[in-house]
Amino acid sequence: MKNVKTILVTGGAGYVGSGLVRDLLHNDYKVICVDTLSFGGESLLGIWGHKNFLFYCCDINDYSRLDKIMEAHKFDAVIHLAAIVGDPACEMQPDLALEVNWISTKRLLDRSIELGISRFIFSSTCSNYGKMENPKAYVTEKSPLNPVSLYAELKVRFENYILHEIKKTSEFCPVALRFSTVYGISPRMRFDLTVNEFTKEVALGRELIVFGEQFWRPYCHVRDFSRAFISVLQAQKDQVAYDVFNVGDTEENYTKKMLVDILEDKFPEAKIKFVEKNDDPRDYRVNSDKIKERLGFRISRTVPEGIQEIEEILKAGIIQNPEDQRYYNIPHSRP
Repeated sequence: MKNVKTILVTGGAGYVGSGLVRDLLHNDYKVICVDTLSFGGESLLGIWGHKNFLFYCCDINDYSRLDKIMEAHKFDAVIHLAAIVGDPACEMQPDLALEVNWISTKRLLDRSIELGISRFIFSSTCSNYGKMENPKAYVTEKSPLNPVSLYAELKVRFENYILHEIKKTSEFCPVALRFSTVYGISPRMRFDLTVNEFTKEVALGRELIVFGEQFWRPYCHVRDFSRAFISVLQAQKDQVAYDVFNVGDTEENYTKKMLVDILEDKFPEAKIKFVEKNDDPRDYRVNSDKIKERLGFRISRTVPEGIQEIEEILKAGIIQNPEDQRYYNIPHSRP
């Protein structure tokens, strides 16, 4: 036990966090998870009772309770996932998004420094790039940021804080990870993500309506998010401190039309309807070579493999009602 490192994971019951917590435990870390359980806690049932797992139902806006948790354990690192996630959710609750994604997140970082926690890994997003200046090129970590939503604006604001505004010391190692658009199966499943949603509609024989088929996004499997966090956690400080990394694979950039092509190859009877849309402010292809070259990070799954696994769990009846509100981050109804 003396070699076990203790990690605080905020948002550990969510779509990304519930898989990350499992992978951390598998890698012999001790994990303290805090989450409000806004989308339920069933995702934690499979690890409940694990000797190295401890859960607190706590909002990061509850400073008094969070301080007690942080002071009760000697944390080696914080992996910060807790947030109002995605453009629609932030647009629905802008005041709460500001409080969670900026004010309380900044305070969490400041308290981490005060308590001598050596590492802080922040979950950011490639949405920060907004729209490519050159539609034929790829954006890199050095490309200009052009956030076009409150969600991305708050991510950029906090990135600037940890990378440029706080005093740099050799004792502290903050890192920002700009993640690609996520997909894949998770203990807390979501069907409001492009690849997952498209596959669900087609696999269940429904008509898939696609808006803006020409816009680019990078994609990355949710399990590879976990692997990226652990790669950064295990890296030497001087490889990652006060730095930012795109997370994904440069080959895994797709337009929506390209996703549909993959689906039509797999589901020849698929019913697809394209709706012209030319005003999407987000359009970007992302180069993720830096994390590959610096840390040796490689993705383990591709979009076609993610489509395959989502089809399998639906066809097997693992998820009985994929329209259930529990699988969506914003109010969902299907006619």
